[in-house]
Amino acid sequence: MAKRPELCPVETTARIVGGRWKAAVLEQLFQSTKRFSELKRAITGITQRTLSQQLRDLQSTGIVERTVCADTPPRVVYAITPLGRSLRPLLETMCHWGKSHSAAMALKKLRASDRVR
Repeated sequence: MAKRPELCPVETTARIVGGRWKAAVLEQLFQSTKRFSELKRAITGITQRTLSQQLRDLQSTGIVERTVCADTPPRVVYAITPLGRSLRPLLETMCHWGKSHSAAMALKKLRASDRVR
């Protein structure tokens, strides 16, 4: 059986926080512990299925914690773990980079589309 090559640390991080919705889920959980329905309302455009999958993915990597409260009826809440909190500076830096370079990237796209015509 062939040995799988080790991932570089950047690829590992990208797999954990990559994708369209994970940053939005994390941003909500950085604010406070939330129930599933609160997350669904707060993240415009995400489907129930996608939110469930994103939460499962983040749980499996130890970024998010799911707690079932013994209320009647049972209540489930999601919270960021200390490991997940350690991602906050990284995501803030990525956000800053995106904001500061979005104009240049948009201009480059516009120039490229002008060349195609």
